[in-house]
Amino acid sequence: MAQKFLYDMGVIYKDIHEFGKEDLESLFLSVEWSSGHYPEKLVVAMRNFETVYTAWDGDQLVGLICAMDDGVMTAYVHYLLVRPTYHHQGIGRQLVEMMKNHYKDYLRIVLVAYNEELDFYESCGFKKADDASPMFITSLWT
Repeated sequence: MAQKFLYDMGVIYKDIHEFGKEDLESLFLSVEWSSGHYPEKLVVAMRNFETVYTAWDGDQLVGLICAMDDGVMTAYVHYLLVRPTYHHQGIGRQLVEMMKNHYKDYLRIVLVAYNEELDFYESCGFKKADDASPMFITSLWT
């Protein structure tokens, strides 16, 4: 896939799927996500996601959003993360907007938001389901 770029106040947004494991490890651990301890798996995961948008400050990965989809009706946002030192600069909102634009012709975009994230996602246009709860099984890799 050809790289696409968008520039915004020194941050460059890219549509790419290839990453160095150090970039992913650093970003994921900066937000204290345990998946950052498995950088080799993250590299493979990013290659396999249908859609990945990233934010870069120079050569530092500062934000990432990725989604899976069924090709026509539903897209599932799996990750949205922004390095804490870059919070409140509009990077997360820009990544969400890029994803919303990419999937604008789909019936729905689904994501799991933790309670402390609800206000952010609602401000981006998402609505909390009244009749559904996120459920998952987490496997610990050894």
